Amino acid sequence: MGTINDRKRKDGSIGYTAQIRLMREGKTYTESKTFDRRQAAAAWLAKREKELADPGTFEAARVEDPPLADVIRQYIKEDKKGVGRTKAQVLATIAASDLATMPCSAIKSPDYVQFAKSLNVAPQTVGNYMSHLASVVRIARPAWGYPLVEKEFDDALVVANRLGLVSRSQQRDRRPTIEEMDRIMAYYTEMEERERAEIPMREVIVFALFSTRRQEEITLITVEDYDGDRVLVRDMKHPGQKKGNDTWCDLPEPAQRIIEKVKPAKGRIFPYNHKSIGASFTRACAFLGIEDLHFHDLRHEGTSRLFEMGLNIPHAAAVTGHRSWASLKRYTHLRHSGDRWEGWVWLDRLAPPATSA
Repeated sequence: MGTINDRKRKDGSIGYTAQIRLMREGKTYTESKTFDRRQAAAAWLAKREKELADPGTFEAARVEDPPLADVIRQYIKEDKKGVGRTKAQVLATIAASDLATMPCSAIKSPDYVQFAKSLNVAPQTVGNYMSHLASVVRIARPAWGYPLVEKEFDDALVVANRLGLVSRSQQRDRRPTIEEMDRIMAYYTEMEERERAEIPMREVIVFALFSTRRQEEITLITVEDYDGDRVLVRDMKHPGQKKGNDTWCDLPEPAQRIIEKVKPAKGRIFPYNHKSIGASFTRACAFLGIEDLHFHDLRHEGTSRLFEMGLNIPHAAAVTGHRSWASLKRYTHLRHSGDRWEGWVWLDRLAPPATSA
């Protein structure tokens, strides 16, 4: 016997989800579909139950045409690389949507477009949702034989782009000035003198600037990952893979100096919560009246420095860890103007260069 449940949509309207759940010979089949009217849901439920009672229909439906929500759950379960926290949250939201109640074969381009419209978030965020959904759609048929049609999804992306429903994340070009960095370093120096610093933010900041490492990557580096002029970056961020994406990256000399100063005998070099690092940096900028500067902007500054010093894309990528050189083309306009951070007082103050005997 099927059921009909009321579901309140984000726009305030009510949807009526008709669900069928059958078990035969120890095998379970579920199917659901959402309607705007309860009468339509009841009519579909009666019709579909009658169809499934015909010989052979139940077996074919159970194997070939599950609802999208089941496919998403299977994708998460079988992904041996591991689904990151953000992607898992996005997929969970999709799995709870009206779209996910539909069987694979019933999902057409307009259904994907309607889902994109229903999110009611910025186009960049919609783009992220569609990107994660694409990873499920593109594997469903070749991996498990489910009838999710890629062309329907691709057509929906064309429509969503034309309507402005999706867009790529805007690239930030904010670079800190030396004067701003001097003020930030002075702020943390005072905090340490007053014994109010729980994290050695000065060393973390300088290391982030010259190594181009992200804050989460910084907190995962261990002494065992450090090999003088290079460092093993654990679970480096990558669109198609995160877990297990360990990458050796070249380490510029100023970053080496910071590690040599602070590294313990073993274990993590910066054993702190990466969120606490970002939050502390944000508070410092707010206190100092420095507007629109994020901790991640230090990576952008460090990458810009490499190109201004004359490094080409392959050599810069060896430091930043970019697999796609296309991501670094945005920096090729920078002129070879030298190292603007050469002789920066705070680097020498925190980690003086080694003197030859």
